Amino acid sequence: MNITWDAEKYTSDFSFVHRYGNSVAELIDAAPGSLVLDLGCGNGALTKALQDQGYKVIGMDASKELLDVARKNHPEIRFVQGDAADFVLPEPVDVVFSNAVFHWIEKEKQPDLIKCVYHTLKKNGQFVFEFGGSNNNQLIHSVLETVFREHGFCYKNPFYFPTIGEYASLLENAGFQVKYAVLFDRLTELKGENGMEEWIRMFVKTPFTVIQSQQEKKAIVNQAVKELKKDLFINGKWYADYVRIRMKAVRV
Repeated sequence: MNITWDAEKYTSDFSFVHRYGNSVAELIDAAPGSLVLDLGCGNGALTKALQDQGYKVIGMDASKELLDVARKNHPEIRFVQGDAADFVLPEPVDVVFSNAVFHWIEKEKQPDLIKCVYHTLKKNGQFVFEFGGSNNNQLIHSVLETVFREHGFCYKNPFYFPTIGEYASLLENAGFQVKYAVLFDRLTELKGENGMEEWIRMFVKTPFTVIQSQQEKKAIVNQAVKELKKDLFINGKWYADYVRIRMKAVRV
């Protein structure tokens, strides 16, 4: 999925993305000094956190905009531009880590992604990751689908949200042994009184490309926000209905 990011706004208003990633990194039990690839590193905040834990790190992302921010904020870290489903590193790594990335990659490309990770890891290397799981943001996407239909458009959810069974099978077919897997709800607070509107504009870009009128796009977002308020505006704060899949696998 090709997305042009507003990297500065992503960094300032959606910092919860990398903050939640800190607990994902706790699944890594490699020795200090191990080489870790942060796959889909974004603005580099988690890459830096991994470095602070004593690992050697490389950050990779497809977005030039986000990498520009990463390199500016962390000039001492090596960042490279690359496609998570089509990359090769010059040296094998001990760990591949990823947070909030894989749901952006089409279902058809997931086996390619896993294959790339497998060949990047050393034997017994660890693959630790989290991303959107089955029914992630179901309330938000359902309301958007309804509102799109009322305006005469078809809403196509562009994300990949698998079950544990589905993703574990992909890993095992590629030669991984799954060590840990969990699917869990995580109601996530959004920033500010316009949190839901800003969230939709930041993360749900592709479905709106079928709509030419900026005025109609705005009307659809406003209507969706109004519909979502009864369920996701709680005690004066906006929340997104996240469901996450978190896993750890080892190359055998």
